[in-house]
Amino acid sequence: MKKVTVEELLAKAQQPSLDAPRLHKFYKGKMGTALKCRIRDFNDFAIWYTPGVAAVCKEIAADKQKAYEYTNKWNSVAVISDGTRVLGLGDIGPEGGLPVMEGKGILYKYLGGVDAFPICLAEKDPDKIIEIGKALQPSFGGYNLEDISQPKCFRILDELRSACEIPVWHDDQQGTACVTVAGLINALKIVKKDIAEVKVAVIGAGASGINIAHQIMLAGANGANMLSVDSKGILHRDRADKDNLQKNFKEKWDMCLRTNPKCKAGGIPDAIKGADVLICVSTPGPGTIKPEWVATMAKDAIVFAEANPIPEIWPWEAKEAGARIVATGRSDFPNQVNNSLGFPGIFRGALDVRAKTITDGMCIAAARELAKVAEDKGIHEEYIIPNMDEWEVFPREAVAVGTKAIEEGVARFSFPADVRFKMAEDIIRASREDVQKKMREGVIIDPDK
Repeated sequence: MKKVTVEELLAKAQQPSLDAPRLHKFYKGKMGTALKCRIRDFNDFAIWYTPGVAAVCKEIAADKQKAYEYTNKWNSVAVISDGTRVLGLGDIGPEGGLPVMEGKGILYKYLGGVDAFPICLAEKDPDKIIEIGKALQPSFGGYNLEDISQPKCFRILDELRSACEIPVWHDDQQGTACVTVAGLINALKIVKKDIAEVKVAVIGAGASGINIAHQIMLAGANGANMLSVDSKGILHRDRADKDNLQKNFKEKWDMCLRTNPKCKAGGIPDAIKGADVLICVSTPGPGTIKPEWVATMAKDAIVFAEANPIPEIWPWEAKEAGARIVATGRSDFPNQVNNSLGFPGIFRGALDVRAKTITDGMCIAAARELAKVAEDKGIHEEYIIPNMDEWEVFPREAVAVGTKAIEEGVARFSFPADVRFKMAEDIIRASREDVQKKMREGVIIDPDK
């Protein structure tokens, strides 16, 4: 790989931030609503609104499942945030988080054909957020929780998943984990190592890190071979702060119990030494992970440095230190681990079968299918995971997720995989072509022309 200077990388990373205010102001937001029904003349309003709509209302009142047939519930997702952990900006409030939730909405629509609506709440109390989530169910086919601080994000997800009749997903947890597992599956194939035997170090024990460790174990890793590290060091059941973990961070405590049975202590370098796999979802670098630490890893080491905008260690530094495969969260390096490869296809599949929830099994099914898409094209050290523009990823994920939902008994609607693939493909294609058509016809204006 050609070495790029830090200055060049920083300049490239900063350019979107320079463009964003100008273009957001020009478009006054990134999304809106559009009609799907015909309007031949004003008489049609009597069908879509009163008096005709009353006939539809009565049918749904008698059988609420008909809302999936007569309204857009079947294809709608609420992207819900309280703005307490927006990107790397922290607690910037619901208004500050709104552009991110709109951005999530356009990814849902363009990549998955899903209609997503930003719901930014002026409410930080987890109990009240849970109540709001329960109350909003009639309007949506699913929820995407986003940018909610920990530890409350874990509880909100768990309670809404348990209480709601629609799928609930937290992309910072499940999305990051799903795509990371997909990349790891193929990386291990290249280095010819068994997931059940490899030693894994996960640096970062926030929402992403905890769920990554959880999903890796579901994919076959042995918790006895895993170490997780937070800001105070390696997680283990004898830590000095274990009372606080048990009381306030039960997910971390659960990881203390499920991993590191020898109660190895220490910091990041100690966790990395001898590891086959290093996964970092921690403080942006460079320099968070030092090359000399990577040099202590096992032969044919795998390094995922997922912090943005700057990975915890530059890819070339990790390679020079002995890593064989390196992935980051950036598009300008090979092997980008990006949540956008996951949630559009996963929700497409969940919505298509009217799933009641998104199970861990559905997440793993999505990860395995994502890995298979890359494997079908020919994986190598700089291609362990598909790119976002390989759009067949999304209908294939949708089918895998829907199939697993049917197998696990959480789908309300079951029909053959080939029919589901064609349906997903048609919806996604129509969504993309609609945007391109509007650009060609000048409905969506290019301010730079």
